[in-house]
Amino acid sequence: MSNPFSARRAAFRALHAEGCFTLPNPWDAGSARRLQKLGFKALASTSAGAAWALGKDDGQITRDEAILHLRQLCAATDLPVNADFENGFSETVEGVAESVSLAIEAGVAGLSIEDWSGSALYDLPVAVDRLKAARAAIDASGQDVILVGRTEGYLRGNRDLPPTLERLKAYAAAGADCLYAPAVTDPEEIRAIVQVVAPKPVNVLFWGPEMSVEGLGALGVRRVSTGGALAAAAWAGFDMAAKRLAEEGRL
Repeated sequence: MSNPFSARRAAFRALHAEGCFTLPNPWDAGSARRLQKLGFKALASTSAGAAWALGKDDGQITRDEAILHLRQLCAATDLPVNADFENGFSETVEGVAESVSLAIEAGVAGLSIEDWSGSALYDLPVAVDRLKAARAAIDASGQDVILVGRTEGYLRGNRDLPPTLERLKAYAAAGADCLYAPAVTDPEEIRAIVQVVAPKPVNVLFWGPEMSVEGLGALGVRRVSTGGALAAAAWAGFDMAAKRLAEEGRL
């Protein structure tokens, strides 16, 4: 029996071959379907958006909740779905491998593994071993799922380029297909990231209105994601309308 997600995974792989594409992040089935109707070619989950929809803060959802969420997204759309998979929901390499296998079964076309433990960056050798475990799980599945090596330094306030480059280069060597350092905004730093991991593709997170897909593509970036921004915009609109209803009794 053919795998129903094989064509999506092949299409997702092809998107990484050239050009620069937008990877918006829905937070539920409805937002996924709306984004598909707008013509996007692929989607990615958002850990923040998934958590907010459950009344939790980012980083508080369980692995079971994350897997259920991925199943719902993959069932809601015909597009490839990349999983914002936090740190693999485990402190052990065995647990990371198990989590990755579950995400593949859920139907994802790609997934990212962060190097953030919840309180600090993992030491580089530990982070590399975790990426290798994810790579091994993907290879054992026989499915063409893209592995994203993600370093959280900039996002957590350590805006130091050399160690970020070192980590991304190590993650590429460990088997990551795509590299990602969210919250890097300086064009020259982005260009340096692209160069150090070439020819592997780089993901950049939209971080401020000055960024554009066209401009990032000119730097050599292959894909641009939105993170929790779309979910945050939706909740901001909800809060504004609900506040007016509560305070003024009108919409």
